[in-house]
Amino acid sequence: MQQEELIPHLFRTEYSKIVAVLCKLFGIGYIALAEDITSDTFMLATETWGQKGLPQNPAAWLYTVAKNKAKDTLKRNILFDKNIAPDIKRSGTEQYEMDIDLSDRNISDSQLQMMFTICNPCLTAESQIGLCLNILCGFGAEEIADAFLSSKETIYKRLARAKEKLRTERIKIEFPSPEDIAGRLNPVLTTLYLLFNEGYYSSSRNTSLRRELCVEAMRLNHMLTENDGTDLPQANALLALMCFHSSRFDARIDKDGAIILYEEQDENLWSKELIEKGEYYLNRASQGTYLSKYHLEAAIAYWHTKQKDTHEKWENILQLYNRLLQIEYSPAAALNRTYAVAKADGKEKGLIEAKKINLSGNHWYHALLAELYTGIDDGESLTQLSLALLYAKTTADKQVLEKKILTRVK
Repeated sequence: MQQEELIPHLFRTEYSKIVAVLCKLFGIGYIALAEDITSDTFMLATETWGQKGLPQNPAAWLYTVAKNKAKDTLKRNILFDKNIAPDIKRSGTEQYEMDIDLSDRNISDSQLQMMFTICNPCLTAESQIGLCLNILCGFGAEEIADAFLSSKETIYKRLARAKEKLRTERIKIEFPSPEDIAGRLNPVLTTLYLLFNEGYYSSSRNTSLRRELCVEAMRLNHMLTENDGTDLPQANALLALMCFHSSRFDARIDKDGAIILYEEQDENLWSKELIEKGEYYLNRASQGTYLSKYHLEAAIAYWHTKQKDTHEKWENILQLYNRLLQIEYSPAAALNRTYAVAKADGKEKGLIEAKKINLSGNHWYHALLAELYTGIDDGESLTQLSLALLYAKTTADKQVLEKKILTRVK
């Protein structure tokens, strides 16, 4: 890998690791300092490697430089005498003896602790996702702004306010106690769920698939399942859900970036490896009696990896949606259940259920009605497609609807 490709790659993979370890050492109030030290390390790498060539082990080089910069900062910054220095051992000459541990184990522990710190209820969901992308995934403000169709200045302010909130609330970077872990895990899983969904289907920008967001959500979720304290059924269920959805990445978007509907996807493009991983984590999630919405959504996604259009398949999906809506109602789940009703029991019954929901103004709702009216009242189906196009937000969705309307008109 050439230097111009390597440094951005290392920034994405190593930046967040170094920041997490330094934040754990300094405390959340000094997160900006941890970020500055890490950024300076990468700037020095760009200059040095450009002049002298790549070191034998670039990641180890970054870790060594970051350690030295952190030690130098602590030695010359008097603020630490009152805040951090008391917790750091000194030698007889009053020099700091710091063990900045950048081992794989400590990096993983630090990132997990940062995850729980960031996903604190004192922050809004938007702030939690933004900080996850920024601190744990190495995304810059401009990239985050691009993902959420916002301005870089707005994201800068949001991140700054979130970091200040964590500081003023004196949120500690620590792993929850065993008795608190289940309750504290829920906000973390919610944040990762939202992060994955933003990548899988973004309603806020003109693209329907942001693989890098999905990959980061899966990486962070995988860390939870690899830790004894957080390897709980709901964490495994969420990872199973992500695996099943991501298995259809290559079949979901055509070469022009347009959405390929589920019924039209090429099954040969589905990743059997990811489907098998999904089954593995879903089996792990079945330990015990606890049932979360992630269990049910993962089971629904599992059935969607079965291409054969049978009554058994859709009846199973329908029953799972029935249970999901009992646990946690959402308009999206209600819409999807209606489609399952139509597949299992016929379009007429599907229309009856759809009219009960009445989500007029939602383009998914009108698109569903258009599908259900097809073959029953084709004129009304075309009307519903036009309404769906009117309310659609993304270019990809509009392209799909325009194609359908054009086919009907011909």
